[in-house]
Amino acid sequence: MTLPTPSPPGARLRAALDQEQPLQVVGTVNAYSALLAQRAGFRAAYLSGAGVANASRGLPDLGFTTLDDVVTDTRRIAAATSLPLLVDADTGWDDPAEAVRRLAGAGAAGVHLEDQVDAKRCGHRPGKRLVAAGEMVERLRAACAGRPDPSFVVMARTDAAAVEGLAAAVARALRYVAAGADMIFAEALTSEGDFAEVARAVPVPVLANMTEFGVSPLLTAERLGELGIRLVLYPLSAFRAMSRAAQEVYAAIRRDGTQLAVLGTMQTRAELYEVVDYEAAERRVDERLEEEGT
Repeated sequence: MTLPTPSPPGARLRAALDQEQPLQVVGTVNAYSALLAQRAGFRAAYLSGAGVANASRGLPDLGFTTLDDVVTDTRRIAAATSLPLLVDADTGWDDPAEAVRRLAGAGAAGVHLEDQVDAKRCGHRPGKRLVAAGEMVERLRAACAGRPDPSFVVMARTDAAAVEGLAAAVARALRYVAAGADMIFAEALTSEGDFAEVARAVPVPVLANMTEFGVSPLLTAERLGELGIRLVLYPLSAFRAMSRAAQEVYAAIRRDGTQLAVLGTMQTRAELYEVVDYEAAERRVDERLEEEGT
């Protein structure tokens, strides 16, 4: 019997976009959080550049991470879950085509590239600087040339709304679509009207970034869908909560000399084992050892 060929990751991301409108794309900073996201019912996951910088390297998100850093985290997350993974490829490093090839090879379903200078900064920070639209067009063309199959998603992020105004952001987005971008990530929009205007003007799916403590209003997925948005991103929501919880546990242990006061906030051992299917893996190990006579 011939088994069906698995769909490429990009095709699974596009299918998820068809199945859920708007599609909620949730940030996962490591393989375990991706498993939790899948168990919660999400259809797509995201690897944030800030997440790689902050969680994996302990660095600010200022262009310090390398393609190798992002490939490593991509490979681990993609291997752990069936969720299609959208990856933040920053500015594409020195070679967007090579970045796409390597991230696709690691299991990514798609990437987004942005139109900031290489020394980029968080999209919700002041002082952003953009490259010329023509330079971003070349980045996108190179990225599209590197994709392994037509389903692999190349998304263009524009930070122009905060730097040049909304009209310029729309104009850039249209140029990026003409250059081959499958979707548009319009960063740091500040009102419902802005989201609606970009969604109306751009002929491909538009992503809204619902990052906390930034300049964009935190709108529900339902409301964003009404405004024409097709993808809603929550890049670091779980990571922020996990980090606050870790701070509180560390403080309690240091203060009290025991973790007893914070046990109720922890995932239990049994819950952890259920997520990673520990007992089934343990049985397989025992069976292999028996077969080997160990």
